[in-house]
Amino acid sequence: MRDKIRKAGGSLALILVIAFGLRAGFAWHEERKIPADLVGSVPFLNETGNVARSLALGNGFGSVFRNDTGPTAWLTPVYPLLVAGIFRVFGIFTPGSFFAVVLLNILFSTAACVPIFLAGKRIGGLGVASGAAWLWAVFPNAIVIPYEWVWDTSLSALLGATILWATLELGESRGLRDWCAYGLLWGLALMTNPSLGSLLPFLLGWAVYRARQAGFLRWEKPLLCGAVVIICCVPWTVRNYTVFHRFIPLRSNLPFELWIGNNEVFDENSRDVTARVTSYEQVSMYSKLGETAFLDDKWHKAIQFMRDHRRLELELTRRRIVAFWMGSETPVRSFLETDSNFIRAILLLNLLATVGTLAGMVVLWRRRGAFAFPVAVIPVVFPLLYYVTHASLRYRHPIDPVMLLLTAVAIGAAFRTRWPRSS
Repeated sequence: MRDKIRKAGGSLALILVIAFGLRAGFAWHEERKIPADLVGSVPFLNETGNVARSLALGNGFGSVFRNDTGPTAWLTPVYPLLVAGIFRVFGIFTPGSFFAVVLLNILFSTAACVPIFLAGKRIGGLGVASGAAWLWAVFPNAIVIPYEWVWDTSLSALLGATILWATLELGESRGLRDWCAYGLLWGLALMTNPSLGSLLPFLLGWAVYRARQAGFLRWEKPLLCGAVVIICCVPWTVRNYTVFHRFIPLRSNLPFELWIGNNEVFDENSRDVTARVTSYEQVSMYSKLGETAFLDDKWHKAIQFMRDHRRLELELTRRRIVAFWMGSETPVRSFLETDSNFIRAILLLNLLATVGTLAGMVVLWRRRGAFAFPVAVIPVVFPLLYYVTHASLRYRHPIDPVMLLLTAVAIGAAFRTRWPRSS
């Protein structure tokens, strides 16, 4: 019986079934709480839904704030195109479209169990692999987000986990096609969520170093890989230059995101009593100025605020760091004041995941594992952008599978799990 339980615990198929069931069950439970006339409209009240609507109507990649404001580079194209395709099949802003998007997100989130299992097996054996996949299967963030966000968040988590696994494999690959496929994977990731691009030089650099150590490296391989990544991005970059007459390699919205986290609202002594962030005001200003002038204005205002409020900026950075890892700038107060046990569980489990991430990094470095760098660099580098702009658990989600992998590494070390010799 013990052997059967152990075999079932290490079954990737069982993990996938449980992961899908939990996500689908949560979506079914939550859908019953929303009036039928709102299901098809409210979830799409965001930039992704607006651009997908424009695409489905044949008006091109634009109208990021629903109004007919022309072309946009606010988002990269992959996920809006997927949603637009769903709109063409099930209708624009219909319950059928929403359920189709949620199902797609659930499939993305469930599928992330596979690369994180394979990466865990490479790093620490079957125990770490199954532990990481089980943690991802039952992690509340991964259960809630596919339903709550019509965004690329779940797809980004799948891509982030797949990139890690592919990096570990690439370091020991002799095949030129593997390097080309790795470039294609990165091209897809950049066209989905450019924030993942901060990891590209570190992970590709490690793969080159690893291949060189193993004697497999021929320099045309990483050069061809880099060329494939660039080729994947060139059509979108050319489109942006043609439309906006400026170099926008991937996405244009960084100035706005920077301003959201760095503006006069955060200064209690500000004399600007009108400094309040409202959606109506920002959409009106965007419509009046156009995307380029609007974002230039936000960039200058954000930079000026950061220069004029250096001490406050340190405090804001501290808050963003806490919010990124804990889901709240004041997690203790949020835990005590909320009347929802579910929210308390999310706050507590994210604390444990953060502690597990740090512990897993320590374990890998102490054991001097060959895979320590590519795993540990992800939670170190990826958050840096959000420490400067603004943070939430949704923005952290692309690296959540890696965090849980590191947590499984820490748990495996605590129970003295045997590690494969290759690590």
